[in-house]
Amino acid sequence: MLNNITLEKIVKTIIATLTIVTVGLIAYNFSNLIAYAIIAMLLSYMLDPVVNRMQAAGMNRTFAITVTLASVILIIIWVSTSVIPIIANQMAGLTRQLNVDTLIFVATQIETLIRENFEFIPEGYLRDNITMLAENFFNMGRFTDLLGNMIGIFTNLFAAFLVIPFATFFFLKDGYRIRRDILSLVPNKYFETALSLVDKIETRLGYYFRSVTIQCSLVGIVSWIALSLAGLNNAVSVGITIGVANSIPYFGPIIGYILSIVIAIIETGDFSLVIPCILAVFTAQVLDNLVFQPLIFSKSADIHPVAILFIILIGAQTAGILGMLVAIPIATIIKITIKQIIWSFNNYFVFRKSASQPTLLNTETSATGVRNQSE
Repeated sequence: MLNNITLEKIVKTIIATLTIVTVGLIAYNFSNLIAYAIIAMLLSYMLDPVVNRMQAAGMNRTFAITVTLASVILIIIWVSTSVIPIIANQMAGLTRQLNVDTLIFVATQIETLIRENFEFIPEGYLRDNITMLAENFFNMGRFTDLLGNMIGIFTNLFAAFLVIPFATFFFLKDGYRIRRDILSLVPNKYFETALSLVDKIETRLGYYFRSVTIQCSLVGIVSWIALSLAGLNNAVSVGITIGVANSIPYFGPIIGYILSIVIAIIETGDFSLVIPCILAVFTAQVLDNLVFQPLIFSKSADIHPVAILFIILIGAQTAGILGMLVAIPIATIIKITIKQIIWSFNNYFVFRKSASQPTLLNTETSATGVRNQSE
């Protein structure tokens, strides 16, 4: 055992450890910039098919990227000046109404209706639990922290508006070069596995995020229209929130129903709008399940529904709403990585020390050929 320890291995281990520590410190101290880079990368995945189609039509790639990004920025500016003020006004009104007393009133109304049909439910059960949750949510200390975080987000918006489009442009223009430079660090015998792994992950994530964006946008628009027809005054903000929540499998529709019911009771003070709002959200969900999902993509991401449920719960326990949103993409990456390593283990024998030398040489020769093609 000790005979296998050499000065070269010790030096490599120290260098690898220092590299990991350095990357960790950089990630911790420059988390905003890393977040911008991740957003830019996701945008490049989503916009890459559009750029490729324009390039295939004969347009210069750099010009195609410029036109695409300019169009996206103009749409964002239009939304910011036309739609967001409406949503902001509705959100401000809801914030004034959505307090502890209002939530207790809603809980009392619902509890009264439930106990009329189910008398075995203890009196005050729902009201007391909702009161406790509401008081914790509106705790001034947490509210102050949340306000501070929101101010920090808006402070960084200007930097994000400068950095993200710039980074997205170069990810779209030089993404293959960045990928090639990173893969050049991979040893020859693992190159083919790494190349296939990166390609599959990029393809699946790009497809997933494009599909989720289209699906959530359609669900949000349908919910907005249906809730407006139902008579809800805050249909815009509620519909958009339902659309965003719909990106969370299983739990997103539940959030939509609960939110629409609560806002309906707050607006009217009774249950007169509850049934119309439930039907509006139900209409959006039926369209989503029968039309949007089959046409756009399979929401399961090639993972069993039971596994998705537990993955979402783990994400919620780990990082709350954010964890629920990123749980499926992370699980997809892990699954693809494991499948690719197992496939490579069975076919290339790159991880078997006992593999014969000719097989290893053949694998390295094949990998070198792929590397040369990629370059």
